[in-house]
Amino acid sequence: MDQYIGRLLDNRYEILELIGTGGMAYVYKARCHRLNRLVAIKILKDEYACDEEFRRRFHAEGEAVAMLSHPNIVQVYDVSSSDNANFIVMELIDGISLKQYMEKKGVLNWKETLHFAMQIAKGLEHAHGRGIVHRDIKPHNVMVLKNGSVKVMDFGIARVMNKSNTLTKEALGSVHYISPEQAKGGHTDNRSDIYSLSVVMYEMSTGRPPYDGESAVGVAIQHINGGAPMPSTLNPNIPGGLEQIIMKGMALDVRDRYASATQMLQDMEEFRKNPAILFDYHTALDDATRVIPTASAPKTTAEKKVQAKTGGVRATTDSVRLRTGGQEQPVKRTPAAASGGTERSKPAQRRSQERKKTQERSLEQKKREEERSRVATTAIVICSAVAVTAIIIFLVALFNGVLLNREKDLVDVPYLEGQMYSDALSEKYEEFNIRLQPQQYSDVYAEGQIMTQAPVGGSKVQKGSDLWITVSMGTEPPVTLMDNLIDLDAEQAQAALEEQGYRVYIRPEVSEVFATGQVIRTDPAYGEELTAGQAVYLFVSSGPDVQQEAMPDVLGLEVEAAKRLLSQLGFTNVRVEPTESSKPLDEVVYQSVEKDKLIDVTDEIIIHYSTGPAETTVPPTELTEPQEPTEEQEVTMQVQFNVPVRDYDYTLDICEQGSTVIVASQLILAGSTTALVTLTGSGTVVFDLYVDGSLESQVEVPFIHG
Repeated sequence: MDQYIGRLLDNRYEILELIGTGGMAYVYKARCHRLNRLVAIKILKDEYACDEEFRRRFHAEGEAVAMLSHPNIVQVYDVSSSDNANFIVMELIDGISLKQYMEKKGVLNWKETLHFAMQIAKGLEHAHGRGIVHRDIKPHNVMVLKNGSVKVMDFGIARVMNKSNTLTKEALGSVHYISPEQAKGGHTDNRSDIYSLSVVMYEMSTGRPPYDGESAVGVAIQHINGGAPMPSTLNPNIPGGLEQIIMKGMALDVRDRYASATQMLQDMEEFRKNPAILFDYHTALDDATRVIPTASAPKTTAEKKVQAKTGGVRATTDSVRLRTGGQEQPVKRTPAAASGGTERSKPAQRRSQERKKTQERSLEQKKREEERSRVATTAIVICSAVAVTAIIIFLVALFNGVLLNREKDLVDVPYLEGQMYSDALSEKYEEFNIRLQPQQYSDVYAEGQIMTQAPVGGSKVQKGSDLWITVSMGTEPPVTLMDNLIDLDAEQAQAALEEQGYRVYIRPEVSEVFATGQVIRTDPAYGEELTAGQAVYLFVSSGPDVQQEAMPDVLGLEVEAAKRLLSQLGFTNVRVEPTESSKPLDEVVYQSVEKDKLIDVTDEIIIHYSTGPAETTVPPTELTEPQEPTEEQEVTMQVQFNVPVRDYDYTLDICEQGSTVIVASQLILAGSTTALVTLTGSGTVVFDLYVDGSLESQVEVPFIHG
């Protein structure tokens, strides 16, 4: 069994269950008894707890994140070392990791990619503004909540930027998302997080990381060298502007990346407003991660051999060069070799003369072939020119005739720009087939005005041609994003939204975490766009799940019978106290909750029962002989009947057996199983139970005097 489950850390946090395991720590679900809320607790693994460096790094995580307070960053409540455990207390997230979300959905569309990326960037912007670099941004460290918002977690290798953050022993972080400078063990800053975020965006858009391999070292080297394929080659549906943002964030040189998360968010916001936008960056789009190899002189013996075999170094007939000491030197020739051979032998001279004649014959043959080639080429050119001229003459004649015939059907295109669009246009301009382009916002044309047309007014077109027009939607309304209302008082949140013109609807929801009246979540979620007059739903905590029951009338019942009745109805907090009364012994004479009041079954109920009347002394003269009772005394008591279950309300009438006189009548609510009825009688009486006038059953009731 797990050594921590069931333990109470700091005399406050009760460990309930294991919910996750990381590289350095276990994560447990726990309950804070001081604030009565569920939390997540990260406990350092035993094998690292004895290592001072790991303990320091582990506590650095808690101290770093404790400096942060942002909706897109997991909140840290406490950092402690006690009970032989080093642990961090964080908010409990109800959701899945972005990695699990991506594995479930595959390639995300650009809207989802941008939605998640902007929230991650906002969290990083907040952290960077306080001098904290995450250095391990990856889908595994981003949690997706049920309302669509995300939270960045696991600042386990975060460092404060004004301290030394050069890695000497290892390059930390997951290798698929690591920045080139991290892979080389170099200096890291906020631009390293921007690189990792861009890699995450790449994977969301394409379904795969930009670099992969059989070993971590191989993947790290790919990050250092660059050369990732453009995302659009893997997913053609990626908009150009989003691809530019990704590749700029993944630039090999940190100076070519975004200087801050704020700059990256600005481009994301521009792209969100206009998905067709293309940015004008100083560097070429595909230079972001690509290294173009350049030719260079061979440096090793092996390279020289390969280059020699493949023609890398080519000798010319004019000069032959040898490599000596890495430089090229010309080969020196002797005077004899240069003179042409005054000391040659006669056979050598004859061979030279024969070669000379052969070369002359070859030159003559080559000249004849060139002459024939020129003649053939001239003939081909002349024939081609004649053919082209004939074709042109034919086409001109043909089209002149066609055009002359069609000129009669040409009509002038009307000037429609600036006019108000109406369905009557089709009737007014019957010569055209009027077609509508998607409407657009315009700062120039009022709503309903025609802002563009094609073909343009004044041109001539064939009768019956399509006339495309674009109708203005007026000035584009300002974009409003949903505020973060979680944890706010519902009345304050409702008032703020109604002041902005939104229709607000409250939906109660049971919660063990949020106090009664606090906003649990909203629809639309935080960060989503709002339109004027839109309906907004606030899901408000109604507190923990409460079971309520109606308080029965136990007055007159025997105390044990009253306790049994209350227990059957689910009441668990009943306090019984004796009191002196003229009522019979053990009869209930007081109940603290009035009859039929709805209360929580855990609320306290106090009932008083009689200890009997005070004893009195009767003078002997007044003593009389005991008399036998002539008849049984009547008793009034409450009787609980099991009634038939119906899915509607009905009337229960009770009569003595064989009688039509109703001694009790009660309305039974739909779904009820029992009814508590006050009856009077003596001895044992059989009652008939009627449901809406029809006999349902008979019940025998003993009336026993207490």
